[in-house]
Amino acid sequence: MEVGSCVLVLLIVSLSLRPSPALEPISTSALLAGAASVAYYYFNCRFQECCTKDWIPLDVKGLEADLRRQLFGQHIAIDVIPKAIEGFLSNKNSRKSLTLSLHGWTGTGKNFVSRIIAESLYKNGVDSKYVHHFVTTFHFPTAEHTSKYKQQLQEWIHGNVSMCKRSLFIFDEMDKMPPELIDSIKPFLEYYNDLDGVSYRKAMFIFLSNAGGEKINEVVLNFWNRGMKRENIQRKDLENSLSLEVYNNKMSGFWHTSLIDQNLIDYFIPFLPLEYRHVVMCAKAEVQSRHFKDVDEVAIKVAEEMVYFPKEQRIFSTKGCKTVAAKVDYWTTAV
Repeated sequence: MEVGSCVLVLLIVSLSLRPSPALEPISTSALLAGAASVAYYYFNCRFQECCTKDWIPLDVKGLEADLRRQLFGQHIAIDVIPKAIEGFLSNKNSRKSLTLSLHGWTGTGKNFVSRIIAESLYKNGVDSKYVHHFVTTFHFPTAEHTSKYKQQLQEWIHGNVSMCKRSLFIFDEMDKMPPELIDSIKPFLEYYNDLDGVSYRKAMFIFLSNAGGEKINEVVLNFWNRGMKRENIQRKDLENSLSLEVYNNKMSGFWHTSLIDQNLIDYFIPFLPLEYRHVVMCAKAEVQSRHFKDVDEVAIKVAEEMVYFPKEQRIFSTKGCKTVAAKVDYWTTAV
């Protein structure tokens, strides 16, 4: 039966029902309200985004597949993120919102991963009205206005979770955010049943930060100097030192923030510095996406132009894959 016919039948049945003598009478207005609600869903949510499974499919399997196919050199992130999200989504009685904090140098894939997460969990991806992306230098540019920002941010989170419990909030440049503004997010990450009648236990928060990048690079370089594979690095090798580094560093944004000292961040996920081979992979993917034929040739030219550290060994890209797209622009024109 067509959707419109179903709703029409429901309306007719609602009007024709009579209260049972054994039950409390149900008013015609209540029945009409229920039918109108169903009609609204079928006619409105088929064409406009709603907070439903059709629009929020929460495709964790697709997320894992996309990470394995599209993300290079980040085995820890590929292993941890899908498991963390799947465990959270499958828990019908989660005690708090999910909070992921992604750390590493620029160009290592943090923003890229947040976009893949949004595209896997929401039908409209980053364009979903339930995905909210904040960039510190754009949304909170003036330190003198921090008090105003705190109020606005809390109102924004409260209002949006009121509309959809499965909201996703992405905060970029956390290392540039004042600690007191970061702490204003704290109530939404706590173990509360609700705040002012709104539960935040199904919401997700992702923090992106360059803070801790030096510590991550130090560990990875140490593995390399000892002749060990980067793939042998585990989250436990970095998580404790990473959380301490960002907590005690005045330039991290997380300096002495209550989000850390009260253990409200569920996962600190390190993004490792990318090697030459990973830059080649990034360049190949970019060239292939443009359907250019000389894939290997262009990818190698791009990778060779990048700056690497330490200077003597030239092991890790200082900008990761950040400028790969611009260099592909040049070489696909020049070749």
